[in-house]
Amino acid sequence: MRAVRSVAGCFLKSGYEYPDEEAGLTRALWPVVVPLIPPLPCQVLEIGCGNGAFAAELVRLGYLVTGLDASHSGITIAKQREPRASFHCRNIFDPTPEEWVGQFDVVVSLETIEHLSLPGALLQRSREALRPGGTLIISTPYHGYLKNLVLALTGGMDRHFTALWDHGHVKFFSKNTLGDLLRRGGFEGIRFLGCGRLPWLWKSIVAVAAKPGLG
Repeated sequence: MRAVRSVAGCFLKSGYEYPDEEAGLTRALWPVVVPLIPPLPCQVLEIGCGNGAFAAELVRLGYLVTGLDASHSGITIAKQREPRASFHCRNIFDPTPEEWVGQFDVVVSLETIEHLSLPGALLQRSREALRPGGTLIISTPYHGYLKNLVLALTGGMDRHFTALWDHGHVKFFSKNTLGDLLRRGGFEGIRFLGCGRLPWLWKSIVAVAAKPGLG
């Protein structure tokens, strides 16, 4: 029997309309994120499946995919994009289902945490769902001194910080701040990879961390 991965996702903003460019974002993150996922067999939970772009890519590679999202419009798009997957509406602030607790080898959350006024909830759900020693992979737009300096000098601050985007970014993470949040959330072995553009001017960073194992 062919081994499969199970992927489940949960986004947060009911009524949020997911743009077509999310598929482009998936393509940019794909070569960075996929090699971080352990070999099969492996259970993966995606938090923030959005319109199903990343989940659809996994299905095309033969993975078993379940996506959850609080947005009915997002789930509708996801079902149309990839009918072979199973998509359901669910909020990240809902309690972790009992059957999920400690059942996943990997949690993946792409470009989601920056939308949360309470980002610790994402880490709490991730920690609950992961088995001891499991892996958390999070991507978020990168913010750091050099990049912010370049943006200021080139007049790009307003565009970058998306102040006029309804339901847009409310948290802006550097390596230091995201690392601190992960440690507070109970994760260890934290490391970072850049994605897009030149080093230290990255479009996004990808954080990889582990839930402490037994013993």
